[in-house]
Amino acid sequence: MTSDKQLPQTAIPKRVHVKTYGCQMNVYDSERMAEALSPLGYTTTDSATDADLVLINTCHIREKASEKLYSDLGRLRDMKAERADGDQVMIAVTGCVAQAEGDEIIRRAPDVDLVIGPQAYHRLPELISRRSKGEKAAFAPQFEPESKFQTLSTSRDVHGVSAFLTVQEGCDKFCAFCVVPYTRGAEYSRPAAQILEEAEGLASKGVRELTLLGQNVNAYRGDDNGTAVELASLIRRLAQTPGLARLRYTTSHPNDMSETLIEAHAEIDALMPYLHLPVQSGSDRILAAMNRKHTADDYLKVVDRLRKARPDLALSGDFIVGFPGETESDFEDTLSLIRTVSYASAFSFKYSRRPGTPAAGSARQVDEEIKTERLARLNALLEDQRQAFNRSKIGEIFPVLFEKPGRHEGQLIGRSPWLQAVWAEAPMRLLGQLANVRITGVGPNSLTGTVETVEGAKL
Repeated sequence: MTSDKQLPQTAIPKRVHVKTYGCQMNVYDSERMAEALSPLGYTTTDSATDADLVLINTCHIREKASEKLYSDLGRLRDMKAERADGDQVMIAVTGCVAQAEGDEIIRRAPDVDLVIGPQAYHRLPELISRRSKGEKAAFAPQFEPESKFQTLSTSRDVHGVSAFLTVQEGCDKFCAFCVVPYTRGAEYSRPAAQILEEAEGLASKGVRELTLLGQNVNAYRGDDNGTAVELASLIRRLAQTPGLARLRYTTSHPNDMSETLIEAHAEIDALMPYLHLPVQSGSDRILAAMNRKHTADDYLKVVDRLRKARPDLALSGDFIVGFPGETESDFEDTLSLIRTVSYASAFSFKYSRRPGTPAAGSARQVDEEIKTERLARLNALLEDQRQAFNRSKIGEIFPVLFEKPGRHEGQLIGRSPWLQAVWAEAPMRLLGQLANVRITGVGPNSLTGTVETVEGAKL
């Protein structure tokens, strides 16, 4: 451990505990915040009880986000009261709930020291310094994605062979149920050179698989010396990065699935045959009410073009049941679409009101019991499809990227091209390696197999 004498005078060794809710982008943001705190002497800890700074990175997409936050803050208040140095512990709330409800957080939770929106977390060290000098709780809600990414270093810490890389933030779609345009702002795409530099740095430190992130990632239009670069072109460049073996991207919108991006799925071996493509509903009437700007048939045509380009492509989706005004007939349309597409996995939710969104004020809210019953039926169908997809892999041989040791000695766990967890007996030297694995069994949430070859060589 670095001694006090080796650290700058302002960088006294301290511990930060980061609790992250929500999407992969929040995971990425949390990692970048921890990195930004490193020059101040902060190292991460898994426990809030021995932390000098507790950082809660919030998500506003799902139901009861605010309640979860205030419950966490209540526990932290009690923890501070029990600690002899509790008055020295700093609490920061970041993320989308911070953006949407910053003033309310400060009013309701006086123990909170900092409230920072997702476009301002590059200011975290500055705000901590100001707070430590006695300033009152700071609220930094502004939308400054360009300033944030210009400030953050493209050199990152690495904690495994897979990593997330944010390439785009915000959304201009304004779906009637969604708070993202209000909490993350308008669509912003990072410059291509900045992304390539960050990717090269990650690959040089052992990252083999990179997942490109964006609220609407396939709307990416990054600048490259005055020329707009689409996601397909960015992926082609990233695929040439030495050391990178796999590329993925999430989350996409059907309306931004361009022909060049579909062609990329056919032509780029590093681009994995797995795509998260939300649709939300199979009813045209509900899709119009959601302001999705596409029909069920539009979505199915995109799926058809993708599967013609990449026959082994597997799809994941998002579904909302009980959107205001949804009838049983509308719900049956959703089930019909699911049967037509056949998903390898999916995320499904009961509709919940998000303050400030158009749908929240609708007088046609669906009864909670109906939503619960429909979600159960929808999940049963999706689970049947997920298990069928997993069973279809028995007997197949395909590359698995081993990421970490398994639960038992001599066992490693990795990911298939379709993001399934795969367990196999293998030596530790295969961590970070691609190995061809023959699938021999299926569990509730994973596959099991035996290693055949390692990147073309015999085991």
